[in-house]
Amino acid sequence: MNPAGQSLSFPRPDGQSAPGHAFAAADPKAPAIVLIQEWWGINEQIRGVARRLRDAGYNVLIPDLYRGKLATASDEAQHLMSSLDFPDALFQDLAGAVRFTRQHHGKVAVMGFCMGGALALAAAVHLDDLAAAVCFYGIPPEQLADPSKLRVPLLAHFADHDDWCTPDRVHALETQLRHTTTEYELHRYSAQHAFFNEARPEVYDPQAATTAWRRTLAFLDRHLGDHGTTTNTAH
Repeated sequence: MNPAGQSLSFPRPDGQSAPGHAFAAADPKAPAIVLIQEWWGINEQIRGVARRLRDAGYNVLIPDLYRGKLATASDEAQHLMSSLDFPDALFQDLAGAVRFTRQHHGKVAVMGFCMGGALALAAAVHLDDLAAAVCFYGIPPEQLADPSKLRVPLLAHFADHDDWCTPDRVHALETQLRHTTTEYELHRYSAQHAFFNEARPEVYDPQAATTAWRRTLAFLDRHLGDHGTTTNTAH
């Protein structure tokens, strides 16, 4: 297996092609995850998450929203994220990635971190063909998505000591989610933003990351397998 994933292109709704990296599970008919990068780009850390999902039995596609660009410092990452056309990323790149994986693998979930978490939540509001969504510490701008209009089951992970997705913003998000009839789970952790990112030891929290991963795999198994659903849960 290629540890960097297989480079490929997939069609967008507007007819253009978008690049991505695919990680094939042992079973090509297994469900798929569209995995969305943090603001750094497709670096080794997000590829590692893809490999973990693949090893858990899922096919994975990471759309390359930055078209090969990478950041190693926060100011570079901020510049790349600020330059991203979020509606284009959502309604073209991500919509194309979801449709592409849906055609090849059946059920599809979307999962993202930080910037990718915000886009994952927006995808759960807008995109067809999704079975579920997993958001790690990301909240989309109001003009991009209204969380109260959630269309697919959502699992959301947030940190109590986060200066981007602050506790007040998470509380506001949860208030919006309570107006939806769609299942959601929202979990809070006594940790910092990016607590799942083991490549950043200054914020990585092994206990929170382990718990979040366990919850994520259980959630994906329920919604991409044949194990039914659960009720709304907030922690």
